[in-house]
Amino acid sequence: MENPYVLIMALSGVIILSFFFNIIAKRTNIPSVLLLIGLGMGLKAAMNAFGIIDDDVQLNTILEVLGNVGLVMIVLEAALDLKLERDKVGMILRSLLIASLGIAGSMFALASFFGYIFPSADYYTTLVYAIPLSIMSSAIIIPSVGRLTGAKREFMVYEGTFSDILGIMVFYFMIGADGGAGEGSIAWEIILNIGVTIILSVVVAYVMVYLFQKLQMQVKLFLIISVLMLLFAVGKYFHLSSLLIILTFGLVLNNTDVFFQGRLAALFDKEKVKPILHDFHTLTLESAFLVRTFFFVVFGLSITLSSLYNAEVAVNSFVIVAILYAIRFILLKLFARQNVFPELWIAPRGLITVLLFFVLMKNETLNIPNFDTGLLLYPILITSIIMMIALILYRGDKVTDLLPRIPLGKKSISDEHDQRMDENTQRMDFDGFRHSDDAEK
Repeated sequence: MENPYVLIMALSGVIILSFFFNIIAKRTNIPSVLLLIGLGMGLKAAMNAFGIIDDDVQLNTILEVLGNVGLVMIVLEAALDLKLERDKVGMILRSLLIASLGIAGSMFALASFFGYIFPSADYYTTLVYAIPLSIMSSAIIIPSVGRLTGAKREFMVYEGTFSDILGIMVFYFMIGADGGAGEGSIAWEIILNIGVTIILSVVVAYVMVYLFQKLQMQVKLFLIISVLMLLFAVGKYFHLSSLLIILTFGLVLNNTDVFFQGRLAALFDKEKVKPILHDFHTLTLESAFLVRTFFFVVFGLSITLSSLYNAEVAVNSFVIVAILYAIRFILLKLFARQNVFPELWIAPRGLITVLLFFVLMKNETLNIPNFDTGLLLYPILITSIIMMIALILYRGDKVTDLLPRIPLGKKSISDEHDQRMDENTQRMDFDGFRHSDDAEK
C-alpha cells in the first residue's frame, strides 16, 4: 500500500469499527472477537478482489508481536480488576483449582484424541499441541461477563486469568523440556521455575510500586508499561514465567492495603497514588482494546477459508469442543457447584490459542505435518458462539429479539445498579461494581 494516507484511513476505520463492535457485543452478547475476525476475513477478500494484498507481509510475525504485547496488557488489565479480600479467598482458590485441573484434564484428553487422528505423532508432541486449545481466553471472557452477578463475574475473571497464566507457563516449559525426560523431571523444572519467578516477581512488584509514586514527570504511564514489557521480554529470554511478574505488579498496585502493612505502610502514600492508579487503569484498558482489535483483525486476514470447507476437520473440531465442555462440567460440578451455569458455557478460546500455535509452527522438533489450522479456528468460533447464546439465555432474552435492538434502542435499565453495569460493560471496566456489591452483602 503505497499511499500512507490510505493506510491511516484503514487503521482508523478498524479502530472505529471495533468501538461499535463493542457496543453491539454489549447489547447482544455477540463476542466482539467474532466480529473482528469477520472484519479481517472481509478485508482479505476485498484486498484479493482489488489486487492490493501484499504477499510479502509477514502476518505471522505481526501476530506474534501483537499477541505478546496483548498478553502483557490483558494480564495487567485483569490484575488491576482483581481485589484481594479475605472473604474471597475460597472463590480465588476454587477458580485456581478449576483452571489448573481444567488445563491438565483437557491436555491429556485432547492429546489422546490427537494421537487417534494423527497416529504418526508421538504422545509428547500431541500433548504440547493440546495445550493451546486447553487454555480459556481471558481476552474474550473479561469484556463478556459484565452482566453476570458479582460473584459469578469475579469467579470467571479469576479463572480466565489463571487459565491464561498457568497454560502459558506449562506450554513454554513443555516446548523447552526434553521430550524424552521423565514427568517428574519436567514437574520439578516447573516448580523450581515458578518458585524463582514468584520471589523475583514480589521483589520487582514492590520496587515498581514504590517508584510508581515517586515519579514526578507528567509522562510516566507509558514508561511503566515499557518497563513491564522489558521485564516480560527479559524473563522470556531467560525462560522465566514472565507473566507472573506482570500479574504480581498489578495485584500489588491494586491491593496496597494487603501488601503494604506494618513498616511497609510508611513507604506507600495511598492518596498520592490513587489518581495515578485510575489513569494507569484507563490507559491499560485502552491499550488492551487497541492491541486486541488489531490482533484479531490480522488473524482474520491470515485465515485460509479452505480449512472451513473440510468436513473431517469440522467433525474433529466438534469432538474437541465436546471434550473441553465435558471436562469443564465435571470440574464445576465437583468443586464449584454454585458456579455451574452459565459458567459451564463461558469457556472461549482465542488470542492465547492462536499465539501459542504460531510458536509451535516455528518449532522444528515438535511438528504434526497434517495438523490443519481449522482445528483451531473452528473451536474458537464454536466456543465463542456457545458463550454468546448462553449469556443471552442467562439474561432471559431471545436471540432473535435482540437483533432489532442494536440501533439506537432505548435503554430498558431503570435502577442505578443496572445503569452502572451498562456503563462499565461498555468500558470493559468492572471495578465500579465492588462498592455496590459490598453494600448488598
